[in-house]
Amino acid sequence: MTDIKAALRAQHIETPSWAYGNSGTRFKVFAQQGVPRDPYEKLADAAQVHAYTGIAPTVALHIPWDKVDDYADLARHAKDLGVGIGAINSNVFQDDDYKLGSVTNPSARIRRKATDHLLECVDIMDATGSDTLKLWFSDGINYPGQDDIRARQDRLAESLAEVYERLGEGQRFLLEYKLFEPAFYATDVPDWGTAYAHCVKLGPKAQVVVDTGHHAPGTNIEFIVAFLLREGKLGGFDFNSRFYADDDLMVGAADPFQLFRIMFEVLRGGGFDPAANVAFMLDQCHNLEPKIPGQIRSVMNVQEATAKALLVDRDALAAAQAEGDVLGANAVFMDAYNTDVRPLLAELRDEMGLAPDPMAAYAKSGYFEKIAAERVGGTQAGWGA
Repeated sequence: MTDIKAALRAQHIETPSWAYGNSGTRFKVFAQQGVPRDPYEKLADAAQVHAYTGIAPTVALHIPWDKVDDYADLARHAKDLGVGIGAINSNVFQDDDYKLGSVTNPSARIRRKATDHLLECVDIMDATGSDTLKLWFSDGINYPGQDDIRARQDRLAESLAEVYERLGEGQRFLLEYKLFEPAFYATDVPDWGTAYAHCVKLGPKAQVVVDTGHHAPGTNIEFIVAFLLREGKLGGFDFNSRFYADDDLMVGAADPFQLFRIMFEVLRGGGFDPAANVAFMLDQCHNLEPKIPGQIRSVMNVQEATAKALLVDRDALAAAQAEGDVLGANAVFMDAYNTDVRPLLAELRDEMGLAPDPMAAYAKSGYFEKIAAERVGGTQAGWGA
């Protein structure tokens, strides 16, 4: 049990700055009280998640949503709050120029504009001390014949190569994929294989990020995780949940057993080893739940799935597998999953000097009432700001 607690104590889950702003669906963005009005206030809210969970010490930024005049000052502000700047996320999907794509656009001018933004994000990494650039492209086509599918891959490869060459020592980029939306006929990076192929060609500073909401129904995500870890190409996760498409719900909300299976493969593949440098990031940003408690709950859900994965009797599992004992092997797995780990985690938090119940502790803190009263006026942060 000591080893399990040590592993849980060392866990690091990154929260996204955009999760603290107003969010919604394609139909409506819903406003809430106390929502941050700038990146500085977003960091203050993220610091609350870390204060009550103890394992969320970094915050991902999204550019230009988190654009400021002085990124070094923003990094100092984060440090003063007890957190740090994590991955820098690029945005080449919210500009009229990108209607037909960004780095894969038929227009050389627009491709140059998009690539220059990615290079700007590397400059921001330098200024903030971030070591990770996260790339997601909405690029694709809606109709057969609309554009040359192979040429778009060539354009993508050209842009990625330029960004790769700009990366400094100890920096990397993570290439994300998405099955569909907003491109419905052919998305330019639609799956892990496409992302993997581009990253392999580029080299060790390019890795794949797995967004748990970006797969077709029934996809075995833990297989993807196991394969990428085996190849040294799993750079990180964007954790969230989906029922139908890219729902961005709290991680573990739709299928907590899937989350457990994923975390076991991370453990099995050495993904918790610091040398593996796997980034465990949240990308949960839906429209109903309160912002800070929603992030706390997601962090706790990942923590619980991890604790259960650590409880798997791997010796017994290996023995059953070697003997071809199908039911015995499955029973080992299910015994761990069905274990109530909440008392263990409450005990661990108490040992870390934290409240055993982060949700209840935050609710009693008065922080929400404070920001609801103080953050009046100005423009609330949200999608696109």
